[in-house]
Amino acid sequence: MLPVYDLSSAEGRECFDKCLHLLGQTSSATGDVAKAVTAIIEEVKSSGDDAVVRYMQQWTDPDFDINRIQVSSKELAAALQALNSDLRSAIEVAIDHVRQYQEHIRPEMPPNIMIDGADLGLRFNPVDSVGLTVPGGSASLFSTVIMLGVPAIAAGVENISVVSPPPNRTSGQTPGDISPIVLATCALLGIDKVYRIGGAQAVAALALGTQRVERVSMIAGPGNIYSQLAKQQLAGLVGTDGGFYGPSEIMVIADEKADARFIAADLLAQAEHDPGKCFLVAWSRQVIDQVIGQISRQVTSHKRRSAIESALGNESCAVLVADCDQAIRVADHIACEHVVLAVADPNTLVMKLRHAGAIFLGDRSPVASGDYYAGPSHCLPTGRSARFASGISVYTFLKRTSTVGYRDGVNSSVIENIARMAEAEGLDAHAESARWRSR
Repeated sequence: MLPVYDLSSAEGRECFDKCLHLLGQTSSATGDVAKAVTAIIEEVKSSGDDAVVRYMQQWTDPDFDINRIQVSSKELAAALQALNSDLRSAIEVAIDHVRQYQEHIRPEMPPNIMIDGADLGLRFNPVDSVGLTVPGGSASLFSTVIMLGVPAIAAGVENISVVSPPPNRTSGQTPGDISPIVLATCALLGIDKVYRIGGAQAVAALALGTQRVERVSMIAGPGNIYSQLAKQQLAGLVGTDGGFYGPSEIMVIADEKADARFIAADLLAQAEHDPGKCFLVAWSRQVIDQVIGQISRQVTSHKRRSAIESALGNESCAVLVADCDQAIRVADHIACEHVVLAVADPNTLVMKLRHAGAIFLGDRSPVASGDYYAGPSHCLPTGRSARFASGISVYTFLKRTSTVGYRDGVNSSVIENIARMAEAEGLDAHAESARWRSR
């Protein structure tokens, strides 16, 4: 079910490299998918809502029509009214946890510093408007509304839109509408601009604006490769979150002290995302075999067993390394979305790890806590992009603006230094703009 690659052998290294190649391709901006995304963007640009409807009919629901694009305020209110009271309570507590964490980490404006007569400062301001992409399809990911919406609200964004598609009827799923729990969660957060669209067409509509979809300043959130590549192609015209938030990933680094039951449960949880990509790294073959045994026992009780087995067999692997140091090198090389340090001393090991979307300390810290409840956002970089990108947070929605003020004027030595540098670049007007201050 979970292939095992021994990195001490040439064959093991070759198989592992192939697995990594497939992982890196999930965030690739080349090939036929990128061309298709370009075409979608151009059609939405020229045809607006009509293009959005055509693609929704092609990929999601053959009966989709233009009147279904925007969710009404009555639908939002009805969804909130119908929400199960116990579930509502759990969602409200999760919202509060995320709010507390995001407000805690929100940066304060640093005190100004004086340098050579200049009073220098830094200001933080939220973006004016943001569109949040919430996946639909086979799962009701209302938790993503929390993990995107609360950081944006904590940053002070006043105009928030959400796009989320109904179930994909074109692949044979049961006909239905956008998740009522998604709608109820939007209502709890006070988000009233909700559109039942998804994919690259939804991203393009948010970036370009259509007759029914309000244009935004920034787009953030997870989704399939079409929506993620659409964000990349539209970056510059619209702000983006700067990351690639695609199919779910997990890596567990385990030693002999780890509980194989907990590790197997975490791997199965991420594998059920369909697709999910799972990596188990250990320097003991016995640890690997124990976890695989637990996977075989636990998977039989899961509703998404078929998807899980496919993910584990085709998208995932266990890696046998020489020692803890090699495990860290492998982890940094993969740069996984979730990394679980299921070792005796995770607090020491975490200081050595550089690249990960989120790190869970010890085998008693379930990844599902980060998915739903703990506080940090579950929208994390995938496809090895954690090497250079971060998860969604209050920082995502804040702009930094520097301030420069010469309250007592610019002294002559500063003016001449500026002028010399400007003239060395051949920009005499820059030099003169400084010298005017001394005349």
